[in-house]
Amino acid sequence: MGRRPLPRLRLGGATGSPLVPSGRGRAFARSTADGVADVLQPLVALSRGLRVLAAAGRRRWTELPGDRRGPVFTLVVACGFVVFLLPYGPLAAAISLIGAAGWAGRARTGAASEPPADGTERLRTLYEALVPYFSAPEDPSPLYSHGGDWSEAFDSFAFDESGRLTRLRLHYPAYFTDGEPAARTRIEQLLYAKSGRGREYLFEWDEEANSLTLTVLPALSTAIHAQRFVTAPGETVLGFTDPSSVQRTLPVLAGPETCEEDEDDEDDEEDEEDEESTHGTGTIGLKKAAADGPETHDVPPVVWRTGPRSTEPHLLALGQPGSGTTTLLRSIALQALPHGEVLVVDGGGTGEYACLSGRTGVLAVECGPAGVLATLEWAGHETERRLIAANRARQLRHPPPEDIRRPLWILLDRPSVMSHLAAADGRTDPQELLVVPLRHGRAANVRVVVADQLDAAESLSDAVRSHTRARVVLGPVSSEQVAAVLGAPPHTTPTPEVPPGRGYARLGAGPVHRLQVPATPDPYDEAAGEAERQAVLRLLPAPDPAAPPAPAPVGG
Repeated sequence: MGRRPLPRLRLGGATGSPLVPSGRGRAFARSTADGVADVLQPLVALSRGLRVLAAAGRRRWTELPGDRRGPVFTLVVACGFVVFLLPYGPLAAAISLIGAAGWAGRARTGAASEPPADGTERLRTLYEALVPYFSAPEDPSPLYSHGGDWSEAFDSFAFDESGRLTRLRLHYPAYFTDGEPAARTRIEQLLYAKSGRGREYLFEWDEEANSLTLTVLPALSTAIHAQRFVTAPGETVLGFTDPSSVQRTLPVLAGPETCEEDEDDEDDEEDEEDEESTHGTGTIGLKKAAADGPETHDVPPVVWRTGPRSTEPHLLALGQPGSGTTTLLRSIALQALPHGEVLVVDGGGTGEYACLSGRTGVLAVECGPAGVLATLEWAGHETERRLIAANRARQLRHPPPEDIRRPLWILLDRPSVMSHLAAADGRTDPQELLVVPLRHGRAANVRVVVADQLDAAESLSDAVRSHTRARVVLGPVSSEQVAAVLGAPPHTTPTPEVPPGRGYARLGAGPVHRLQVPATPDPYDEAAGEAERQAVLRLLPAPDPAAPPAPAPVGG
């Protein structure tokens, strides 16, 4: 007689179909798990915080030298005994421990999240590229090694929608020579090449923590045009910069964008939108304002301070053709006219300053060699007269005369061209006539602003180069050119394509700032935007009745 088989369990219904959990059961299980997780979240945070505190205490204990462990242990035991003897001491200690554990175990939003699929490969490639610079054969446990773990070196990163790196914080070994500019430059060039060219990066070196933070900067706004800026006498707005560069903002009226930014900048602007809205300034906010019409925004400016106590009373601006140096001089002239007198020398002879001719406060607008020499010679004598008058008033303990209180602005555009023409005709070099205003201009309340092209920088005289301590460089320039003009390299990576008026500025021995000059076109130029032209016309002073009538502009 054969063995009877064991009875089988019925896993199906009447039709024999297998039993599966119903949708309602799955939803109930999921909701139950979520509820339990929410209830246990404080306990999870406390346990995580206790582990963090224990790890920190163990690390501090191992870092202590052997001869100090005994006294430290005795001190801790004594403090614990004192707390135990105090009224409510153990309870207060327990509450403090729970609070510290909860704070240490909180969810950190700034921690690095999982990168996208292509982002992991980008980080791995970047890590491998940094190995030759951040490793040494003598290091027993190198942080950077071929085939190593990149997550130990990169603790924070962010990507945009296209998978390009927008922010990275990395650590490097302590023996890396981060105090040498050449070593820093090599790392910055490598990160710039591997993270994607065509964007402007900010490198922040923390030598104490041995860390480097790379951030993609948003494009500076081109929506700000010429207007009356809220400044004190003796202050001139050269342009606008990043919110993190200066601790001051100015209310400005933002108009429509005057140029299109690069596609890379447009992609980065979406990632930087939250950050820009936090500061209340930047390209994103101004573009949104431009869509609805001009609005007032607080924007960080680059302010150039002049006067008797200024350490940089004169300015030199260099740039590529079409980079906006003439626009900068025109903007400075419009800001100087309400408080002083302006003398313009148009070395290029293009008529870019015809709108200033015959206006109140404009002494002359010269473009011919003979007129330029006569005007600059008069400026030298005027500087001497102001010096003598100020010295006589100081000796008599009288206030300075009213005529020397108003500053005299000497604006020279393309002086190298006038020097070349003067040398061909056997005349005096116009730059030699600037020695007295440059040398004694601060005491005489005379300010000199010189603008020229980068390829003509060698033709500038020694007096111009030595007395112009406020510097501006505009246009697509390299880091070497920025360092040669400003005396210090930029803290960002210059981009090959920039809109007019974009560049860098440095006042004296201060830091290098990114700069965007406010749009100040020639109001008689029909190719310029109508809103910008009308803004310049509104700022022009009334015609001087004593001045001869200015010639009608061509095509205006």
